[in-house]
Amino acid sequence: MTATVTPRALALDILLGVVVRGHKLSTVMEGANRALGDPRDAALAQELCFGVLRWLPRLEALLARLLKRPLKARDRDLYIMLLLGLYQLLYTRIPPYAAVAETVSLTRVRGKPWARGLINGVLRRFQRERTTLLQAIESSDSASLAHPSWMIAALRRCWPQQWRAILTANNERPPMTLRVNRRVTDRQAYQERLARAGIQARAAPHTNDGLILDAPVDINRLPGFAEGMASVQDGAAQLAATLLELRPGQRVLDACAAPGGKSAHILEQAPELAELVALDRGPERVARLEQTLDRLALEASVVCADATAPARWWDGRPFDRILLDAPCSGTGVIRRHPDIKLLRREDQLPLLLAQQGRLMDALWPLLAPGGTLLYATCSVLCEENEAQIERFASAHDDVTVLPIEAPWGQARPSGRQVLAGEDGMDGFFYALLRRG
Repeated sequence: MTATVTPRALALDILLGVVVRGHKLSTVMEGANRALGDPRDAALAQELCFGVLRWLPRLEALLARLLKRPLKARDRDLYIMLLLGLYQLLYTRIPPYAAVAETVSLTRVRGKPWARGLINGVLRRFQRERTTLLQAIESSDSASLAHPSWMIAALRRCWPQQWRAILTANNERPPMTLRVNRRVTDRQAYQERLARAGIQARAAPHTNDGLILDAPVDINRLPGFAEGMASVQDGAAQLAATLLELRPGQRVLDACAAPGGKSAHILEQAPELAELVALDRGPERVARLEQTLDRLALEASVVCADATAPARWWDGRPFDRILLDAPCSGTGVIRRHPDIKLLRREDQLPLLLAQQGRLMDALWPLLAPGGTLLYATCSVLCEENEAQIERFASAHDDVTVLPIEAPWGQARPSGRQVLAGEDGMDGFFYALLRRG
């Protein structure tokens, strides 16, 4: 971290980690805001990071026109400073003089006072030529829609009628949605408790336990959060537990369980299961899963293993239900994770498709005859969703793709798709497969 910890200095460090070093935003931000004592400072740092990454293709297109020559590799921090300054001037209510002055002050924090003139000059030029510059980049879909070109093309191919609406939704701030722990309280009672704490909320559509807050708040302000009264989980993700049609005595596998939101919802909704096996690979992911279950006082058989190698962890007893929340492109949750626009590449898709296929092929024999596997992704790309299901079903003669009749989302040839922003939800795909 830089020596002087201010919201902008912290945002600069975080964005260097994401834009320059290629780390996930959630990873870099975790714990970083603890460096700022004032919650308002932490909120500003988060706003700047999310905002720059949300509009990065647009900001970079502007910067390309403002810089006479590319900055040297050792001056990537100056590049991030300029992105921060442009974002403040374009998308915040921070007074322009303050946005420029505070951005220029970062040169001193980074030990590069010689760059004051450069930062000031570029940002002042943008202020003078703003209208002309914005008009000039409108001819580029990537810049005007703030998405990488390959992603725009993929969405246009999969969703010829809705692709623009998807891109627009991706650029919006998402709502904060909670899942009330029905083992402790019910939705109405918790909604009333929130109101007494000055937090207004409404029922999340299509969910039994969801509440959408009128405005996001720090989780520490949520009454009873530390004691497990509620969790943060998007409404689309809350659909999984209901789709599984859980019954007492069933044995259930959550195959890619971390960070544990769906596992927890399964246990909250069906406390009389015989067993829930919550599996994920990697000690850090499993630790997050265990933290989720511990906070909610829930018990599961937690396993750290590779789901594609069941011979190393499966005890031979079949599962009545399997939830496969498969690794995917994340194109349905870009509004929550704007770094996906930067970090996800087109050449990664074949690897993801192969991994999804391996998971389905490995887990299918673990399912009891008559049991169901729920395939889920937070993607809106057809090749990861209905095309993946159709490939799998054509390769196995004991697969029946069950129709999902629901008031949410859109029916697809194999499964059902929620697009980002529909009824306030993230983009999610679900398909139900019965064995035998």
